[in-house]
Amino acid sequence: MLRYCHDVSSRQSPNSFLFCYYLPMNTYRKSAVYLACAMVVLILGLASRRYGSYLPPFIATYAGDTLWALLVFLGGSALMPGLRLSYRAGMAVAFAFFIEVSQRYHAPWIDALRDTTLGGLVLGFGFLWSDLLCYGAGIGIGVAAVWAVRGLHRRDAGK
Repeated sequence: MLRYCHDVSSRQSPNSFLFCYYLPMNTYRKSAVYLACAMVVLILGLASRRYGSYLPPFIATYAGDTLWALLVFLGGSALMPGLRLSYRAGMAVAFAFFIEVSQRYHAPWIDALRDTTLGGLVLGFGFLWSDLLCYGAGIGIGVAAVWAVRGLHRRDAGK
């Protein structure tokens, strides 16, 4: 376990105390694995947009949004690997749905942000109901993958 301590004090008060917490080493390993998977998904998502003409039409249409939601789930899992899986999935769904619903809002400042490459990739451009289904599918794929890996670890531990 790694120990992290922070001095919690204020300039007005002479009283200070040390706030410490412990993180198991496997937390960092989990974060690294989630981050590596997120990088692969990011590359696949960008490739699905760039080379969509080489993909079947159904895949070309929906792969980017599905992979974006999976990326959101993996990014959240990399930041908070100790949080329950259901909470991470719920937070990813809430974030993805919030971003999609925010696409109905068009003010000059946010449209200017969406016109940038990064802003367009993160915020999207227009609201589509089908995107919500893609987000559910992408996050569902992430949850199913975590369950599958946990099942393999439990099975191997039992041998």
